[in-house]
Order: sequence, then C-alpha cells, then structure tokens
Amino acid sequence: MTNLVRISGIAPIDTMELPVELNGQHGINRATGNRPQIAAQNDIEAIRAWLARYADTKTTLDSYRKEAERLLLWSVIELKKPLSSMTHEDLLMYQRFLEDPQPADRWVMGTGRKWARHHPEWRPFIGPLSKTSQRQAVVILNAMFAWLVTAGYLVGNPLSLSRQRQRKAKPRVTRFLDEALWQEVKTTIELMPKETSRDREHYFRVRWLFSLLYICGVRISEVTENTMQGFFCRRDKGEDRWWLEITGKGEKSRIVPATNELMVELTRYRREKGYAPFPLPGESTPLLLPIGTQQRSLTRCAVHTIVKEVFDRTASRLRERGPEFSARASEIEMASAHWMRHTAASNMTSEDMDLKHVRDNLGHESIATTSKYLHSEDDLRHKETEEKHRLQW
Repeated sequence: MTNLVRISGIAPIDTMELPVELNGQHGINRATGNRPQIAAQNDIEAIRAWLARYADTKTTLDSYRKEAERLLLWSVIELKKPLSSMTHEDLLMYQRFLEDPQPADRWVMGTGRKWARHHPEWRPFIGPLSKTSQRQAVVILNAMFAWLVTAGYLVGNPLSLSRQRQRKAKPRVTRFLDEALWQEVKTTIELMPKETSRDREHYFRVRWLFSLLYICGVRISEVTENTMQGFFCRRDKGEDRWWLEITGKGEKSRIVPATNELMVELTRYRREKGYAPFPLPGESTPLLLPIGTQQRSLTRCAVHTIVKEVFDRTASRLRERGPEFSARASEIEMASAHWMRHTAASNMTSEDMDLKHVRDNLGHESIATTSKYLHSEDDLRHKETEEKHRLQW
C-alpha cells in the first residue's frame, strides 16, 4: 500500500497500490466462476480496462477516471473494503458523501490553487458536488459497473437497484444571446484597442474566434482540436463555396458552410498573422493561435478566458449606461463560450432555416458526407446558411 501511507491516504488511481485484502482479488461481487472477457485480476486493473475504451477522447477519459477514482478511494479508505465488495447500501452512503465530502482535509483541496494529480496536496474533490454533478457521477459509475458485469469481472451491478426517478419535464432554460446582446458583444469587440501590433493581432483573433463560434456553431473543443486543413473549396454552378470539415464530439465528422462573411474574417486574421489569405491543402495550422509566432493550438481554458473577457467587458459597458441595464449586464456575465453555440442555433432556427440544415451544421447527428463528395442538398444548405445566418459586423 505504498501510495496510501500518507496521513490523508490519498493517491491517484494510476499510481495507487493496494494490499490483497483491498485490491479486489477476493471481492465478494467477483464473477470468479464465469469466463471473463478481460484479463484484469483486481479492481484497479478492471477500472483501467474500462477506461481504456475512452483513451482517444481526453475529456471523457478524465471525467470517467475522476469518478471511478473517487469511488475506489472512498471504498478502500472509508469502508476499508474493495470496490468489488461494495453493496447497494454502500453506494447509497457514497451518494450522500458526494453532497459533502468529509473529512474535508482528507478529501477536499485547500482553497486557492488547484494541485496537479501527483502533488502531495492533491485531493479528489474541490468541494461538495452540485445536484447535477451528483447525478452525473452516478450515471458514470452505473455505466462502469454495468460494463464490468458484461465483461465478466463482477457478478452484478449494485447501482442497478437504485430507484429510477421519473423527473417531471421542466421548462427548458435556453442559454443564448438574443439579438440585442449579440450586437453588444460585437460592439465590444469593435471597441477593442488596435494601437499596437499586438493589440491588432489580438483584435483580429477575437473577431475571428467569435465569427467561427457564431457562423459554424462549433464547440470550444472543436476550435482547439481542428486545424486549417479542414477548409476546402468546391465549385458549384460557377460559384466557389468554401466548407469547413470539423471532427467533433465522439470523433464524428461534419462539414459546415464557411460563408463569405466567415472567409473574409479568416483572411483578415491570417493576413495579420502573416499567412496566405486562404488555407492550403493539408495545412496543419491550428484554427486559433497564440499571440506571437508560436504555431500551437490554444488550450480550451485559454479560449474560454478570451470569450469570458469579452463578455465581462460587455457587461461593464452596459452598467456604465445606468442601473436600468444592470439586469442585462448580469445576464451577459453568466454567459459562457457554449452560449455562442446556442446563439448560433437560435438564430438559424429563428430565420426559418430548414431544421435538417441546422442539425447538420451543428452536428447533432452523424453524417456520411466527406470533403470529396457533396450531395446537391448540401449546396442548398450552404446557400440557405449564406442567406439566412449572417454576422453583419
């Protein structure tokens, strides 16, 4: 138990070592009489086998590992039993624990800095989980237990006994910027300083980022994980149409109309960076770059920060107009980068675009179209997007 000898008894799952009585080799829920489909001999190896399925999707892997790690640590430290011996009653206790992880000095990081996973001050929690996060944790753990049963590692899923509540449908809160707030955001961007070369580079980068988020309805992860090679041009009926191929959630690809307005913003951004106006085939340049000469993609956190700064500046401008704008300022302060995706969807639908075109633009369903072949209905989608979903800087 070399990594659990600290006073807190806390260690990440990827370095954790457990004694035989806690590692699950002899867990009471082990399916020892069946033919297992995985080679795992203990709980940590079984969890790693489950997580290996998500190795290609970092955000999902990190989220799933976090929940499995928390449960395993709680089981061996608080219950002093292996995860493969947990009962339904144990998991009910764990769900209550998520509401307020105690003792806090053992389970919760101190205020201030968020420590790296292998730092001695690292803890599995940063505080009590919200109701939404608690439900998400249970959903993930239920999927893990179900998979371990299917894999022949466990006899049964102790979470499957949980009462499935039928929640009443609530009025959906749509988080998006209405036309007036979206115009205020664009005005904030236009008012950004442009005196120095660094100012101008940042201004054109922000303008390009918001254009990309709005016209294409892309997620922040899609901005950071795709490159300029996704742009391609196809001639249709004597007119050049630009497209952007995006690989998004679940490794699914979709093609999004790169409207004339979007291409204008792209060429302005690229010229400011010293690039040719239009992307070249196979160009590996990230969609969004740091200030300066580095050719690496920005992190998701960095992109979120850029967006939040624009929203905060917009809120400040609104408050300067007087108390009657306070509510609108508070609304924009609540906004996140994902609101831009909803704003894009809202505008497309409000302009009476074909819902199938909106669906394909946002990638809500998988599509089989590739960059080498486009159906005629894709050209119609491009035309309608061009006509009805405009930036109007």
